[in-house]
Amino acid sequence: MSERIFNTSTSHHCHGSEKKPIEIYLFIDPLCPECWALEPILKKLQIEYGRYFSLKHVLSGRIAMLNLSKKQHYENIAELWERTASRTGMSCDGSLWFENPISSPHIVSVAIKAAELQGRRAGIRFLRKIQEMLFLDKQNISELTVLKECAKEAGLDVEEFISDIHSDSAAKAFQCDLKITSEMEVQEIPTLVFFNENIEEEGIKITGMYPYEVYEQILTEMLPFIPEKAIPPSIEAFLKYFKLVASKEISVVYNMSVSEVEREMKKLQLKQLVEQLPAKYGVFWRYNER
Repeated sequence: MSERIFNTSTSHHCHGSEKKPIEIYLFIDPLCPECWALEPILKKLQIEYGRYFSLKHVLSGRIAMLNLSKKQHYENIAELWERTASRTGMSCDGSLWFENPISSPHIVSVAIKAAELQGRRAGIRFLRKIQEMLFLDKQNISELTVLKECAKEAGLDVEEFISDIHSDSAAKAFQCDLKITSEMEVQEIPTLVFFNENIEEEGIKITGMYPYEVYEQILTEMLPFIPEKAIPPSIEAFLKYFKLVASKEISVVYNMSVSEVEREMKKLQLKQLVEQLPAKYGVFWRYNER
C-alpha cells in the first residue's frame, strides 16, 4: 500500500513550498475516474486538517499517454468508469467514450497548468470544473470551447487563459509535472506522497485509493504533535463554498449516510437554497447564489 520515498530538490524547485508542516503531492490525471472518486476524501482531509498541510496537484500524464484512437481503449475506459462509479458513489458516465470521446488528452493537462498560472486556487477550481464537465455533463473537455466555458465558470480571466494555453509557460509546467512523476517513480494514479518539514527525511507514498482513516493516520503520524481536528462548517456553508457537490461528498465530510444527506438537502431545497441534479449514479446539488 505505502512505501518510503526520498524528497527531491527538483520537486520543490518546480512547485515552491508553503509554510505548513506537511506537504502532500497529489498525482492525478483529469480523465481518471478514481481521482474524481477521491474528491470526497480530499475535501474531508482539507476541512479537518487543512491548516497542517499544503496540497500540490501534479499531473502524471498517464492517461494522456494512452493511444486513445483504438476502439478497444474506449471500451476499457468506459467499463472502468462504470465500475468506479458504482463502487465509490461518485458518478461518471462511461457512455461518453462512445458518444463524445476525448480527442486530445494532452491539451487538457496543458490547460490545467495554464489555469494554475492565475494562482493555485484558480487551478484547483478549473480542475474541478473540468471534472464536472467530463464525468457529469459528458463534454469533450479537449475542445477549446469547453475549456473556455470551464475557465469562465471557474472565475478565470478567459483571455489570459487562452493565451496561456498556447504559451511555453504552461507547456513547461506540464513537463515539470511529468519530471516529478518520473523522479518519484509514480506508476499508478491517484498517488499521494506525504513529506514533512525535514527535507532529509523520507516521504511516504500511498498508491491507489483508500478509506479516509488511512490518510488521516499518515498525516497525524508525520506531525511532531497531536493535531486538532477542525469542525466542519454547516452544510449550507459547505455548499456555498464549493458550489456543486455530490451527496457522496457531503456524506463523507459529515459522516452521514447518503439517505440522511438527501433528507437534509431536501430541507435546503424547500428553502430554494439548492437545486438537485440527478446523475447516472447518485445525486449532485448546486448552490443557488442569491
